[in-house]
Amino acid sequence: MHDLVIRGGLIVDGSGEAAYTGDVAISNGVIAQTGGRAGAGRREIDAGGCLVAPGWIDIHTHYDGQATWDPHLSPSTWHGVTTAIMGNCGVGFAPVKPDRRDWLIKVMEGVEDIPGSVLSEGIQWEWETFPEYLDALDRRPKALDIGAQIPHSALRAYVMGDRGVHHDEASPQDLQEMRRIMREALLAGAVGFSTSRSFLHKYDERKYPPGTFATDEEISALGSVLGEVGHGVFQMTANHPAMEAEMPWLEHLAKSNKLPVLFNLQQTDAAPDVWKQIKRTLDRARDAGIPLIAGISGRPLGILFSWESTLHPFIAHPTYVAMQDMPFDQKLARLRDPQVRARIMQEERGLLDRRAQTLFNSFHKIYRLGADPDYEPHPDASVAAMAARTGRAPLEIVYDLMLESDGKAILYYPSFNYSYENLDHLHELMQHPNTVNSLSDGGAHCGYICDVSMPSFMLSFWTRDRKRGPRLGLEHVVKRQTADTARVYGLHDRGILRPGYKADINVIDPQAIRVHCPEMVFDLPAGGRRLVQRADGYVATLVAGTPIFEMGAATGAFPGKLLRGPKVRHAR
Repeated sequence: MHDLVIRGGLIVDGSGEAAYTGDVAISNGVIAQTGGRAGAGRREIDAGGCLVAPGWIDIHTHYDGQATWDPHLSPSTWHGVTTAIMGNCGVGFAPVKPDRRDWLIKVMEGVEDIPGSVLSEGIQWEWETFPEYLDALDRRPKALDIGAQIPHSALRAYVMGDRGVHHDEASPQDLQEMRRIMREALLAGAVGFSTSRSFLHKYDERKYPPGTFATDEEISALGSVLGEVGHGVFQMTANHPAMEAEMPWLEHLAKSNKLPVLFNLQQTDAAPDVWKQIKRTLDRARDAGIPLIAGISGRPLGILFSWESTLHPFIAHPTYVAMQDMPFDQKLARLRDPQVRARIMQEERGLLDRRAQTLFNSFHKIYRLGADPDYEPHPDASVAAMAARTGRAPLEIVYDLMLESDGKAILYYPSFNYSYENLDHLHELMQHPNTVNSLSDGGAHCGYICDVSMPSFMLSFWTRDRKRGPRLGLEHVVKRQTADTARVYGLHDRGILRPGYKADINVIDPQAIRVHCPEMVFDLPAGGRRLVQRADGYVATLVAGTPIFEMGAATGAFPGKLLRGPKVRHAR
């Protein structure tokens, strides 16, 4: 008798091959049978009318701190994620000396907008070295599997101290020690190494994380350790408009290591066509078998404006600044006062950096998000278009829209991937074999970005709901989030529903699957806030054959494990 049988679902197995109807049988946490009529199970799930797909594998999250207190890594598990990779963008919490803990928190707070008070309250420090960090994660209960990468900023500061923080050039001795620690981390189970050269990543307002200005010699010395050890992903975030200049050394590293080099690829308004040049490099890498891979998003990276969020067009208006720390109900009452509204509208903003000024004045790219979020909005729905139709000032429209839904309405600014005001270029990129779905940023950007729903969005929008252009096939979209993401990180035991593979599975009602509008909640340690986004349609999510969520509710089971290094390929 099988431990569990999922009966009569439409099996989309993650391979990209055509879907078929049948049963999935599970024994000892592993798939025993797919298709046909399986024997009896100690427990059975009726999947009639449902999709049965592998669990989603999310390779770009920032749960490095949250993983020490939240066994569900919410909200990722609300969206069917069964494996999460963290430690991206060069930031994380190991290795660390005791007197650098608060500094690492400050870096994470600045770069990824995770409140420092939350991290200070939530993290129970039990480590100094990266292997000790992995051991601490290993000891904690987990609903899903997690893997961790060693971050450049923490590594550099650990070895070089203040010299590393102040961006001094690494000495030969520094490089030797960083290489030793990185090797130690990889042999202990780190699944990769991450770094950032992005000027968007700052802490303490104007400081850049260690590693941002690392020399080619340093990057090469560290990147080559992956090849020497024989496993691990080199993950990098860079300045998106200048990505083309980074491609030669990234391609060389991927060719030398024969291991994945994964870089973030986002379209920006400053250089909207750079992705076309990058795609040509990816074409060459594909033809040569070089594992150079662009991590792309399935939708625009959206900055969310509301009266509760970190960013909105009124944050520098003196009248608003004076009330921003009020309890929300009091603040909302003041904002609804016609005299207060008039004063805010008439006064000059305080000082903002150039990027914020551009952001808050780009009314042609600000949209109402609404209860059923539209992530490919038509230009006619923008605030600028509303202003043109009504003759009202755009800022007045923004103010009033933000007061909707009892002051909790959210406006959407598609910052990246919307220069063409449609998603046709993402449709093209998502069909390239050297791109992979990424950049959900689970656990990060608590106050102004919420893209953690990406797996659910991919399924609902790209296979069913898109109206302004071609869609993608169901089998292709499932493969993008399972077998393809597993392949990048060498997780050859999961991502496909076939006998011998790990039984990480989603059972989904294809008609009910939808994402809700993001909302602000205050459920983090120390009462910290975060944007979350919920989804309908998940009937069950299983990890190693054990349901961790059923009908949207956690079961209380914690079958998840810490991933340590490469996995052995199962026979097909």
